[in-house]
Amino acid sequence: MLYAVQALQQKCLRPLAKVARGTADTLHAAHEKLPFPVPGLRAAEAYWALVHRMTKTYERPSFSIGSVEIDGETVPVHEEVVEETAFCKLVAFRRSPRGPMTREALDAEPHVLVVAPLSGHFATLLRDTVKTLLRSHNVFVTDWADARDVPVSEGTFTLDDYVLHVQRFLRTLGAERVHLMAVCQPTVPCLAAVSLMAARGEATPRSMILMGGPIDARRNPTAVNKLAMERDITWFERNLLHKVPRPFKGHGRLVYPGFLQLTAFVSMNEQKHRDAYLDYFFDRWHGNAKSAEHHERFYDEYNAVLDMDAPYYLETVEKVFQQFLLARGLWFVRGEHVNPKAITETALFTIEGELDDISGPGQTEVAHALCAGIPSEKKQHLLAKDCGHYGIFSGHRWREHIAPAVGSFVRAHGA
Repeated sequence: MLYAVQALQQKCLRPLAKVARGTADTLHAAHEKLPFPVPGLRAAEAYWALVHRMTKTYERPSFSIGSVEIDGETVPVHEEVVEETAFCKLVAFRRSPRGPMTREALDAEPHVLVVAPLSGHFATLLRDTVKTLLRSHNVFVTDWADARDVPVSEGTFTLDDYVLHVQRFLRTLGAERVHLMAVCQPTVPCLAAVSLMAARGEATPRSMILMGGPIDARRNPTAVNKLAMERDITWFERNLLHKVPRPFKGHGRLVYPGFLQLTAFVSMNEQKHRDAYLDYFFDRWHGNAKSAEHHERFYDEYNAVLDMDAPYYLETVEKVFQQFLLARGLWFVRGEHVNPKAITETALFTIEGELDDISGPGQTEVAHALCAGIPSEKKQHLLAKDCGHYGIFSGHRWREHIAPAVGSFVRAHGA
């Protein structure tokens, strides 16, 4: 019922959002064209712009990576779906050679599979990650589907299915030549996927880059970790799961809705978000276009959320944040024991943010102890100073400090 009410509310607010957008644009145009200032015009524009932001529906953004700069050349980029299941697309970002570069030279650069989080936001949250890597890597991304758009006839999606998807995509790309990068939540299923492949004697990735993830959420627990421990799994099942209503393709599917996740995200830093919207109002009022546009870009991404299939969500809470099965050596995927000690050939790079309030420092670094079979010369850890959770993979700290370290590690453990 709650989901249906929320969907109805969104539908009812669309006309207001449209009127607010049109009014703000009209007032802005009037201000630009009039030869004399009109008292209150800019304040009115700012008010209606804010109303639009508060009432609009935030759909899935696009990656919008049309080109990338390589050695002074603007290189066109296009997306290509390499493989697809009901719950995920494996997307390649293909670069077209320009100037002195050749197709062979581009293809010879390292192949990186970026496994995006399935924890509320769309894979487009990693836009900055992908664009930066594209300067010197061939990049592939897991683009997870919004569960509300997956028909019930396609079955359910579980945490085991996540692991199997990672393995499937590694095999498709050729695991022996791929560098696997997991951002936040997927550090756990990615480590499991590689562990199982190693135990079977399969080829494993050249390297694993595990960034800000809850491999052992008992270490330096954050508010997110504590919330998971304060409630038993039945509380999450009773209070957070809802059926997708019509007219969505996945109507009848039991999910953890994106709008509830967004509420949880915002509540963690409620005052910060309130201040951001207030600043946006004054930026529009005083004509600070650059700052206002930055706010719009950020919240267009932040407010766009997806639904997670109920079994996957519940298993993640229980196995990762309550029972810590991977860290305790007690996790089985489809009957196979997950043993990170089986990994011997894959290099390991762990990255954490000093100020991460989602996955506390130490939660990812523990992978080094778990992966005892990897030689020490193939291991590296980076604690990014003055860096929060999102700063690990987006923003100037990522571009200027973390990405170069990733590039150096990938090349050191290449062919």
